[in-house]
Amino acid sequence: MNWTRSSWREYNILQQPIYPDLQELKNIEDKLKSLPPLVFAGEARNLKRDLAKVCAGDAFLLQGGDCAESFSNFNANNIRDMFKVLLQMAIVLTFAGRCPVVKVGRVAGQFAKPRSSDYEEVDGVKLPSYRGDIINGFEFNEVARVPDPKRMIEAYYQSASTMNLLRAFARGGLADLHEVNRWNLGFIKKAELGKRYDELAGQLSQALAFMEACGINSQNTQEINQTVVYTSHEALLLPYEEALTREDSLTGDWYDCSAHMLWIGERTRGLNDAHVHFLSGVHNPIGVKIGPSTSGEDVKKLSQKLNPNNEAGRLNVIVRMGADKIGDRLPLILKETKKEGLNILYSIDPMHGNTVKSSNNYKTREFHKILSEVKSFFEIHKAEGTYAGGVHLEMTGQDVTECVGGAFNITEKSLENRYETQCDPRLNADQALELAFLIADFVKKN
Repeated sequence: MNWTRSSWREYNILQQPIYPDLQELKNIEDKLKSLPPLVFAGEARNLKRDLAKVCAGDAFLLQGGDCAESFSNFNANNIRDMFKVLLQMAIVLTFAGRCPVVKVGRVAGQFAKPRSSDYEEVDGVKLPSYRGDIINGFEFNEVARVPDPKRMIEAYYQSASTMNLLRAFARGGLADLHEVNRWNLGFIKKAELGKRYDELAGQLSQALAFMEACGINSQNTQEINQTVVYTSHEALLLPYEEALTREDSLTGDWYDCSAHMLWIGERTRGLNDAHVHFLSGVHNPIGVKIGPSTSGEDVKKLSQKLNPNNEAGRLNVIVRMGADKIGDRLPLILKETKKEGLNILYSIDPMHGNTVKSSNNYKTREFHKILSEVKSFFEIHKAEGTYAGGVHLEMTGQDVTECVGGAFNITEKSLENRYETQCDPRLNADQALELAFLIADFVKKN
């Protein structure tokens, strides 16, 4: 079938809500189609160009942010803190890892979540699963769990506000490298971690002072006082994505203007299903998550469908296999795809394959398993002669206690202190920064 922005409706589709009022859904879709785009086609092309450098081994992709944005926790401080920790990690990877970093946030649109079951049960009461604030409410009652299309409008306006603030932070002075000592969020509690960051900041300040003596400073060099942070989310709720897909007036190509990069989840990557079909027709950079059941043949077919012209920077395969399985599965995939000469950017999501239940019944992730999968990812790529191109993390700039371990030594008991996620456990700022230092060592060796 020829692609149009609505042709996905003719395909099998998974992980979609059932709206009780289809006329109201259509009215909301029409309203969204009349609203301005959240990003521009030229920005998506810039990201593809930057990711082509990653694909060639000349840069590294840092992609991170909330597991799911929420309406209730939306405020400027949370956006600022996420922006800061992303910058901190990028500085560590750039300066300690000696590698340019492409920064992509899971932000300004990451509202919908796939679920393993359509229903959840609490104390004998069974209700539809929470699928993210863009679809239904987190509260466990019948009213909240009914899918409401009006939530797409709220998600749009929250995303627009978030984009506006991110652009202001990136260009308004907060990203100036001279501010690196002030990016400390105020709760790096582990002395060794704080000391290591302070040492790096000191080295950077010396380098900036030397550059300034040579006449290179914030006033005449944009790269010192500004940065670029792209946005991304899982393109799960296709009525929302279709409504924000627009034809570029310069090229005539179609772009999903809800974010710079969209990805397809492990549960919805069926080759002949709606999500793959829809994203095959937009010209944004595209990600696909793959789990341990994925074969090299699967990746080749997905590449042929999503990147038929074999463009560098178009396709990001996001590996999420778990620390115990990546060693068996990933080498086989790399061997198969390397033979075909496919331009694929490989990045690692060490979060989803390492989720466990704690003894006190919290969904959590163990930091040592996260690190183990990251380490294996780099070692496997080195052994196969391919490039470990990036990392994809669920994390927050807040001082939460959701993942156990790390230098801060969060225990199962301390999970109850600040367990705030509405879906999956996230790394806090301490853990994210600690992981960045460890990844920088791998990147530098590469």
